[in-house]
Amino acid sequence: MTLLFPGPAGALEALLDEPAGSPRAAVVFAHPLPTHGGTMHTKAVFQGAKGLMRAGCAVLRFNFRGVGRSAGAFAEGPGEMDDFRAALDFAAARYPHLPLWAAGFSFGSWVALETGASDERVTALIGIAPPITRYDYSRTLQSDKAKFFVQGDLDELCPLKDLRKFYSALIEPKELVVIDGANHLFEGKTGEVGEALEDLVGDFETPPDPQPA
Repeated sequence: MTLLFPGPAGALEALLDEPAGSPRAAVVFAHPLPTHGGTMHTKAVFQGAKGLMRAGCAVLRFNFRGVGRSAGAFAEGPGEMDDFRAALDFAAARYPHLPLWAAGFSFGSWVALETGASDERVTALIGIAPPITRYDYSRTLQSDKAKFFVQGDLDELCPLKDLRKFYSALIEPKELVVIDGANHLFEGKTGEVGEALEDLVGDFETPPDPQPA
């Protein structure tokens, strides 16, 4: 389903994938760097969304400001985080009784992880090939929310050794899947991104809210 929802710089273009049955979670999925051709149609985003849908999730992937039919212009990160918050608002309003998860690929993973880590509505963080040497992930490092990562072992922009160092510093719970022979864009391996996400979140259940004393 193609749709538009309100964003801080104007309407944002999105695609909504819903599972056949009742969804178990709502996921907002952010795409790679717009200035390098990233869109909600990027292959790893498409396959990742399909994998999450197979795992029973409703997935909202959207174009950042200035991409496709989305209004506005690239804003170097802060504006895209505002766009992601607007997408979370839309998903939360559409699925008010479902857990809300934040996901992203490359630049989009930075936006999703950092925005999701600071939003109390978000209960799980999903990062695909996060460029952890290029951006500040301090909120992610401080978060005790569930964190899931997919990484290629031949990633030229986010070397696996750097990701492993970052991963070791994260607070539990956390899980990582490494895809053999995959570069940053997972060329020829995008289907495995969807399979990895399907496996990672397949048995995950958002913990219930603590009961008041």
